[in-house]
Amino acid sequence: MTSDLLTMVRNYQDLIEVFVLVFLTLLASWVASHVLNRLERRFAATHNIYDDALIFAARRPLTWLILLLGLSHAAEIAGRDADVEIFELIPPLRALGVIILVAMFAWRAVRFVEERVVTGEYSDKQVDATTATAIGKLLRLSILITAVITAAQTLGFSIAGLLAMGGVGGIAIGFAARDLLANFFGALMIYMDRPFAVGEWVRSPDRDIEGTVEEIGWRLTRIRTFDRRPLYVPNAIFTQISVENPGRMQNRRIFESIGVRYTDINALPGILEDVRSMLREHEEIAQDRIQMVNFNGFGASSLDFMLYAFTKTTVWAEFHRIKEDVLFRIAAIIAQHGGEVAFPTRTLHLESVPDAAESPSGIAAPNEEGQA
Repeated sequence: MTSDLLTMVRNYQDLIEVFVLVFLTLLASWVASHVLNRLERRFAATHNIYDDALIFAARRPLTWLILLLGLSHAAEIAGRDADVEIFELIPPLRALGVIILVAMFAWRAVRFVEERVVTGEYSDKQVDATTATAIGKLLRLSILITAVITAAQTLGFSIAGLLAMGGVGGIAIGFAARDLLANFFGALMIYMDRPFAVGEWVRSPDRDIEGTVEEIGWRLTRIRTFDRRPLYVPNAIFTQISVENPGRMQNRRIFESIGVRYTDINALPGILEDVRSMLREHEEIAQDRIQMVNFNGFGASSLDFMLYAFTKTTVWAEFHRIKEDVLFRIAAIIAQHGGEVAFPTRTLHLESVPDAAESPSGIAAPNEEGQA
């Protein structure tokens, strides 16, 4: 009777402990959430990226960590006297949950800093988006690998055994994933060599690839073509082809051949000299680059001269506006000298017309009476 009474009292004590622990856990989680909200409002005024990153990263993991620790201990108390194997899994599962939440905290912090650095939200200093993204991806990959290894050790797996097994199966995995690995190392080469960055215009003379780079991933690079179609290119392709980066040009070139009529040959020297003067005085033509305006050939229907110059801008739309202005000015100069821009013509030379009194065959044509 006494033992039954003691067992009943102990059960009630365990129940009270579980109730109190669950209540305190929920209360602590609520308090932590409100404290983080207040800290977030306070740190928002400091405009410090690291304070904001810590608060953002801790918001969910911290409250979940409190719930995990409190509820797991409550479950242990509830199953203290129960001979059930499931309660023996609580400690390793709790440790696994802690590892996941710590990794989640670090992952969110890195992600927050990466996104804010790329957008320039916390600094007026220009930051290379490709470099920031690459560093962020490497940090997140390191976090993931560390979390997986730590979790495996916590669950009782032998890391040495896993590495040995990986060495044996590495060849098979390498053959199976060679394309994936090629793309991964292709991404590393892009990040290291930096032939292009996010936001730049690229094209390849070897493949039908042209557009603006939107994202450089570990496997694919997303390019937005000029007709607004997304183009996904495996990174390994960039190790096999030539890539042009027009966005890094210092100038854009105007290279045209313009023809005037053969009858304007006497005016051509003056036209050429005025075109040269126009280019030297044009405010949007680069004066530190070579300029050439020369008569360079007799065309089928025109006297052709070459125009060779560079614009200061590299912006595609601005370049075409400047080129249009230059061509209109050249047309006006030609007109001022009394010339015209040539267009294809054909001159026909007719031999003497036969006597109308003779037919083409040489037979006399009939007279008015119809007699030959």
